[in-house]
Amino acid sequence: MSLPSECTERIEINDEILTLASKYIEEKVVGQTSFDDCVHITTATIYKADILISWNFKHIVNVYRIRGYNSINLRMNYSIL
Repeated sequence: MSLPSECTERIEINDEILTLASKYIEEKVVGQTSFDDCVHITTATIYKADILISWNFKHIVNVYRIRGYNSINLRMNYSIL
């Protein structure tokens, strides 16, 4: 909250984000209860974030999960994390 407004960007969740997030669940990269994590990852992917910061080592900062996300991203013509 202390970042200057000119250093932030508000991004709306849209159908493209929800579709890719659902694909992660459908292909069992993570379970349904991790849908919010998938939306976070998908938003960073689609908007080509330079950095995705998280303390979530179970679902986000996890090399095996990242491989799953990237596999789906590549098959769906998105960049890798």
